[in-house]
Amino acid sequence: MKPFASLRARNVHAGLVVCALAACPAVALNARAPKAASGAFAASTWNQASLGAIDRRVFDLALGAANCAVQSGAVPHPSTLTLIDYSKASAEKRLWVFDLHSHALLYEELVAHGKGSGDRFATAFSNNPESHQSSLGLFETRDTYSGKNGYSLRLKGLDAGFNDRALERAIVMHGAPYVSEQVAKSLGRLGRSWGCPAVRPAVAHEIIDRIRGNGLLFTYYPDQKWLASSRFLGSCSAPTT
Repeated sequence: MKPFASLRARNVHAGLVVCALAACPAVALNARAPKAASGAFAASTWNQASLGAIDRRVFDLALGAANCAVQSGAVPHPSTLTLIDYSKASAEKRLWVFDLHSHALLYEELVAHGKGSGDRFATAFSNNPESHQSSLGLFETRDTYSGKNGYSLRLKGLDAGFNDRALERAIVMHGAPYVSEQVAKSLGRLGRSWGCPAVRPAVAHEIIDRIRGNGLLFTYYPDQKWLASSRFLGSCSAPTT
């Protein structure tokens, strides 16, 4: 794993960049302005230098969602937060894993999106089976198993209407040979999954073991509907029954 001290923080809003490149509708990050992360995961306690190349506003959004999940009783206090910024091109490193106790950046990695979501950029997202699209929102990391894609991590979607069919769809984290810097250089993008956040085989087992069982995964894209209606963003609310 490469040291992250030398990585520069980027302040350019990635969502606006991808919209310009992919001709998608302009969507503001603060379509519904989220409250600053406070309490267990106060955003002010995180140093920008420790965040790597992540967009700080996206990080704060993820941290606020994690805080909401704990405060609303959706999950117990997690030990890790994994963030995927799908507004970045797949050839870029756009997955980060943070230790919520030590405030350490543990991994900064490539990650694939679903083939139904787009080519170089993911621009379409779904909660539906057979869509082969990635899903947005907050997930809880669950148990592991070995299947056709090797060692895999089940993900439970917590965002109703956006990712809560993840277990039904078998959306899991796993390693895949089409996720590598060599593939990215050759194709100009990574290969694509059937909706799973696939990572490099060389780090898959290590990352999965680090985040399984007591972690949160937050997947981001400046999608107006999700930003405006997720119960983990803006005014934190308890789940409806």
